Amino acid sequence: MAALRRTFLGDCGRDLTEPRQPADRELFAVLERHSSPRELVIAPEAEGRLAVFCYPDRAAVVLGSMQPEASLDDASTAARGIDVVRRRSGGGAVFVAPGAQVWLDLFVPSTDPLFDLDVSKAAGFVGDLWTAALAELADGGSEFEVYSGPLIASLWSRSWCFAGLGPGEVTVGGKKLVGVSQRRSRAGAWFFSMACLRLDPERDASLLSGDEEWRSGLSRELAREHVALGWPAVAVEERLREQLARL
Repeated sequence: MAALRRTFLGDCGRDLTEPRQPADRELFAVLERHSSPRELVIAPEAEGRLAVFCYPDRAAVVLGSMQPEASLDDASTAARGIDVVRRRSGGGAVFVAPGAQVWLDLFVPSTDPLFDLDVSKAAGFVGDLWTAALAELADGGSEFEVYSGPLIASLWSRSWCFAGLGPGEVTVGGKKLVGVSQRRSRAGAWFFSMACLRLDPERDASLLSGDEEWRSGLSRELAREHVALGWPAVAVEERLREQLARL
């Protein structure tokens, strides 16, 4: 079982059969989950606002919901002792490991003012949250932007998340820093966000199936268009918590 630490929980009981009405502002409940990637990709039950910081206990490649397992190189993942798991949101794969990323999942109910029916706009607040948190750490030294245009695809973006750019994701200096995917239901929307603390484009490319030319191209694309966080995880998470309390 995942270890959970609840730091705050607002009153959030609502009857979703009633006509949709804007909800009063409520604070995010904040959880920490320390577990295997296979458990972490299963979102906990939520009714009100919920923020979940995830800490995987082993390395894994997390596939998008519709991504075929054939897109991975089985020999490479096995040789590296990397698990393969699947999340319920779309997009390409990501690599996770202990201490390798800041991973924050967010849920907002369909009655919440942060909820947006427009899928292309819905993740905007997630990007704003990250941008506000990182701007405090950067102290004006970096220009973070929340991307709001249509999906920017590459030859590799269907296979690897950080090889493309979608609405709500954050860039710095034109390079992708924060990836976001989402899953929606009648109850509300989950947003799964992540920024890497260290990069290894060659490793990432080696985990995918394809010829050497294709994988070399992905490695170069990631080195050119992907950037890592420049601060310790604890500092980033502290600023994210502060910003969550202001939403």
